[in-house]
Amino acid sequence: SLGFFDDILIPPSALQQPARFDEAEQVWIWEYEDGKHSLFMDPGEEVRFRVAAETFTDTTPAGPERSPAEPSAPPADPAAGQQRHTPYLITATVNEPGLGLLSWWANLS
Repeated sequence: SLGFFDDILIPPSALQQPARFDEAEQVWIWEYEDGKHSLFMDPGEEVRFRVAAETFTDTTPAGPERSPAEPSAPPADPAAGQQRHTPYLITATVNEPGLGLLSWWANLS
């Protein structure tokens, strides 16, 4: 989350590699230097990322569907059978030097 925008996706393939998901802790872990150091990606930590892609989806509502034989039929429930789509989605990566949790790079000045 940026505080004003939440639809940012960093897929597992875009994490620093090698990375693994710890089921017990429910966090992603970067196995830095071939596993010598386990750097946890804790929720709520500040992250530096690069935008890899933007996806715009038209979410304009469609009009009600009515059968031509039944012009007086009530309109169908607009939410029935429709999936919610995110109108604007950012896909990001942290798989580059200097990207990832800010705490990882704090002592490298």
